[in-house]
Amino acid sequence: MTQYDNTNRGSIWKNDKKETDSHPDFRGSLDVDGVEYWVSAWKRKEGANPKSPALSFSITKKESRQVSSSSPAPAPDADFDDQDIQF
Repeated sequence: MTQYDNTNRGSIWKNDKKETDSHPDFRGSLDVDGVEYWVSAWKRKEGANPKSPALSFSITKKESRQVSSSSPAPAPDADFDDQDIQF
């Protein structure tokens, strides 16, 4: 199968999980210069033609999720020597 270059492209689809009026009518994703974004869209006019509705958009940058149970330990100080400790 051929790979497509989706740079500077996006798509939205009907939001089947819409439960309240504040939830978007459509959701999808967008790529702008290699940076991925989530797209949410709401119909601006009640009763608009479903094939060409007037929409209002919200764009949110996709954040990479880093799964880590603990923060990495700091690197040891190369200049530190146990003899530097005064007792």
